[in-house]
Amino acid sequence: MSTIGKLSAAAGVKIPTIRYYEQIGLLPEAPRSEGGQRIYDHKALNRLRFIRHSRELGFPLEAIRDLLDLADQPQSSCAAADGAAKAQLAAVKTRILRLKALEAELERMIADCAHGVVADCRVIEVLGDHSLCGHEHHPQTGTL
Repeated sequence: MSTIGKLSAAAGVKIPTIRYYEQIGLLPEAPRSEGGQRIYDHKALNRLRFIRHSRELGFPLEAIRDLLDLADQPQSSCAAADGAAKAQLAAVKTRILRLKALEAELERMIADCAHGVVADCRVIEVLGDHSLCGHEHHPQTGTL
């Protein structure tokens, strides 16, 4: 049994994050001591480590919720877990492609800059007019 501070240190997760995970139901609310302190067991530590590692791999909270539900049913098929991992992999690959396009655009902007005065700066010009970009990188559109 440990306090929230010890759980935080052991899992590498900040205390407000632990409270947030409890609030949204990813981590069960901990029982309290007679003094009102939250008391956590090893199961809570393992669950928190699972959540932290899932977040490090980029899984969204709802996917983590589903994966935790699956983890609580060790005899069920792992097809849903495989599906969640495949979906996350696809999302990562999409982000990588987008980042590569951003990298190429930034390299092009820098290479095209005459390194003179701001009035003639290609970086400033391209940032001010998305149509001058050489690559599509999901521009934010909308009106003010």
